[in-house]
This record gives sequence, C-alpha cells and structure tokens, in this order.
Amino acid sequence: MFVAVCLVAVNMRMSVAGIGPMLDSIAKSEGVHAGMLGMLASLPLLAWAVVSPLAQGLASRIGLDAAVSWALIALLGATVWRSLPGSPINLWLGTALAGAALAITNVLLPASIKRDFGPRVPLVMGVYSALLGISAAIGAAIVAPVAELQTSSGDPLGWRWGMLATGVTVPAALLAWWLATRRGRRATVALRASEPGPMPEPRQASLSRRVWSDPVAWWIALYMGSVSWVFYIHAMWLSPIDLSRGTDTVVAGGHVTFFHAFGMIGSLVAPLITRGALQRLVPILIPLVGVVGGIGVVFFPEPLLLVWLVLLGLCSGASLSIALTFIALRSPSTQAAGAVSGMSQSFGYLMAGLGPILFGWLHAASGAWALPLLVPLFGAAVQFVAGIALLRGRMALDDGR
Repeated sequence: MFVAVCLVAVNMRMSVAGIGPMLDSIAKSEGVHAGMLGMLASLPLLAWAVVSPLAQGLASRIGLDAAVSWALIALLGATVWRSLPGSPINLWLGTALAGAALAITNVLLPASIKRDFGPRVPLVMGVYSALLGISAAIGAAIVAPVAELQTSSGDPLGWRWGMLATGVTVPAALLAWWLATRRGRRATVALRASEPGPMPEPRQASLSRRVWSDPVAWWIALYMGSVSWVFYIHAMWLSPIDLSRGTDTVVAGGHVTFFHAFGMIGSLVAPLITRGALQRLVPILIPLVGVVGGIGVVFFPEPLLLVWLVLLGLCSGASLSIALTFIALRSPSTQAAGAVSGMSQSFGYLMAGLGPILFGWLHAASGAWALPLLVPLFGAAVQFVAGIALLRGRMALDDGR
C-alpha cells in the first residue's frame, strides 16, 4: 500500500507543473499574450475547488479505493485529450478534466494514509508530500526537452508532445493501486481496528455539513489555501520571469525543476524539524523565509537566483507537508479527515486558483514583475496568521465521541 501511495503521488503534480514551462510556447501557438494564459494555469486549481467537496461523497458510494482508481483512469484520458491537435477547446477541457481527476486523489489520499498507516501518519505524509514535489519537478523538467526534440523534418515536436509526456507514469500508478487495494485489505485490518466502525450515511452527511462551520477546519483551509496560492504562483510564473530576462527555454525549465527538487527536500525535512520546541515555531517561520526568496527572485536575480530558488523550494515543500499533516492530526477519525480534507482543499484551491490569475493580470497591466510580487506576499501573510491559530492544537469536528 505504501508503494501504491507513492506511485499515485508521483502523478499528482506532473500535469499541472508542466503547464508553466510551456506557457510561452502555448501563447505563441494560440496567438495570445502569456499573461492571458494565467487562467489556463489556474484551471486545474479551480477544478479542484469545485470537485473536492464531492470526493468524500463519491468515496462513500463506491469506496475510497475505487474512487482513486477511477480518478487515475480519468487523469490518463485527460492528459491525452488536452494534447490532441485541432480546436483549442481540447486543451482547456482536457486540463479541466485533469484537475477534476486530481481533486479526487488530493482529497482521498490523506484519508487513505490516516486509515492505513496508524502512528506513522506524519512520516508517510512527509514522504507523500515530498513525492508531490518530485512529481512537480519531473513535470517541469520533461516538458521543454520533449517539446524541443527534432522530428525527421527538423521541426520540434512542440508543446503538445511535451504536455502528453506528463502522463507517462499514470498507467504504472493505476496498476500498483489496483493490485494493492485488491490484495492488501487483509494486511490493513489490524491497523484499522483502532478506528471507529463504518459511519452511517446520516452521520457522514452531518460531518460534510458541519465541517463548513468548524473554526479549526477553516484555519486548516486558510493554511492550505495560502500555501497553494504561493506555490502555484511560483510554479507557473518562475519560467516566464526567467524567459523575460532572455534565459533559454530549457534553462528556464531547469530552474523550475530546481525549485521543485528543493520542495521535495523541504517536504522530507518538515517531519524532522517540527518536533519539540520547533514544532511551535516552524509553521510560522516558513512563510517569512519564503518572503525573502520571493523578493530575491524579482529584485536580485543575479548572481543569487539559485539561492532564492532553494529558499522558495524548501519553504513550499515544508509548508505543504505541514498543511497535509494538519489535516490528518487535527481530525479525530478517518471520516472526519475526509471531510476536513475535502472542505480545506475545496476552499484552499479556490483561493490558490486565483493567485496565478491575479499575478498574470498585474504583470500584463504593469509590464513588470514588482507589482505582481504583492500577490505571493499576501499569501505568505495569510499563512503566517493561520499557522499561529493552528498551533493551539484543537481538533476539527471533535464532538467528544
């Protein structure tokens, strides 16, 4: 089951992270300004916001494991669809479907980890969030080189093939998940014995409603949203910022990969440093360090660009790991974790989806990068405040049962 979770995680950011390095190529192909494609970059996030509240209901009807399997099938189909030539609608609808499929896995994987891994939840969540960073790094790394490969006629393959390459590992994840959930149920019975029994439908519906009025769940949603707001701004716009300064396309994609690679390291380090006295300091110090990296990228790119990317990557990865851990540790049961995960990711990704759009609009309006910098700085401020609130240690949806 651990291997299956890891393989699914590897596919959960590739298709999204691959958009940023291709924005300029897509813009030239479609004859629009790259700033106007901020909506395309945010489309998966908006799909996550719409579909996330439905994931727990789907899991209650067909089962958590089956819901993840069908989401992976939809992701594979969406990756092919958005790469098809012809009408631009293929790109937009395929990207939206990919976002909807990823919304299901985004919500249900944390609940699955809480269900299957008992006291090892923080460690597994750290590995899981690190693999999200690896997934993003792979997606950012492969699209430009694949798009630049020469055909027999000497022309490059183009951005469609680069985007198609982001789905190459989905079949392996689907097979691993099917095998693990088909054969591994007996192995997890002992771990699930400490969990409450299956929750009746009225109780599940009650949780899904109550979570929207729970203050702890809202603080988790704000933390998740601000983390994602900042991360996706950088994931989508670091490459266009680089290209505007004359950087080669492949080098710019490499810088984004570098950012995601250190995001992976930050995710792995987070469970180790959020212990003891640091447990109450790290969630609120991380956004402050990230602000330094964001300012550095915009105003002092040379010769310290890689230093700023290291800071941004470490902070983004650690922040995501902490946000996902908050979902698991601040929920009293697997069912509550599913409800909190769906609510926090729905609101969080709605918030996050607006970030790249607003960043792109401000860049298109100003023609520079200084004014758009206010957008990630706002996200860091929200993360700081939400982190302080969540350090109180209260549980979401805790009715004393």
